[in-house]
Amino acid sequence: MSFIKLLNITKVYGSGKNTFNALKGVSLEIKQGDFIALMGPSGSGKSSLANILGCLDLPSSGDYLFNGVNVANLNANQRALLRRHHIGFIFQGFNLLSRTSALENVELPLLYRGIPKQTRQKLALKALEMVGLKEWAHHSSNELSGGQCQRVAIARAIITRPKFLLADEPTGNLDTKRSIEIMEILKTLNTKFKITILMVTHENDMAKYAKTQIHFLDGNIQHIIKNRTNKKTSQKKGLI
Repeated sequence: MSFIKLLNITKVYGSGKNTFNALKGVSLEIKQGDFIALMGPSGSGKSSLANILGCLDLPSSGDYLFNGVNVANLNANQRALLRRHHIGFIFQGFNLLSRTSALENVELPLLYRGIPKQTRQKLALKALEMVGLKEWAHHSSNELSGGQCQRVAIARAIITRPKFLLADEPTGNLDTKRSIEIMEILKTLNTKFKITILMVTHENDMAKYAKTQIHFLDGNIQHIIKNRTNKKTSQKKGLI
């Protein structure tokens, strides 16, 4: 059984003369342990699809099966629980609390779960260690570089050990060196911890780290490319 299965997904915005068909009957299967780069020009539908996959939005029609569960049959609270327990999010803009330490930012998802403070902090330190930032745990995001902020965001996304990691332009605000560091971390999360990853990106060099590239155009899949070789994961200390 597929981990994620999309069947004839459509997404329509507006009505009448203002109708816009963002997705036009997308069907797709994602296996557990896949690493997919979702690509396409602005307005191609990739962001609409990512929002549906992350349970942040519902399709206008079609079925979205997440580990056998039809998301369309879930109410808002149930979808929120699915996100909280099974999906991790990494955003281009990091979305960190600016005057809060890296440790506190990372432990935030566990706070929502009601996990005791001592346990939260222990797990948050472990997650920061995994991305090479344990020694920066008590620094606020204002004191961190862009690459470090994105590492904190990754640590926050994986602290709950999600089955599915959705990364929206995770290297969009970074220079080439920091982008490669982030991609090496994502690659290791996929290969070592078997986390299924879907990454939205405009960058061809970053897409080569994925196992599969899915290119969107005008609301549908244009073509799918299987990467023959993936970039090697760095074994340097601090990269998991």
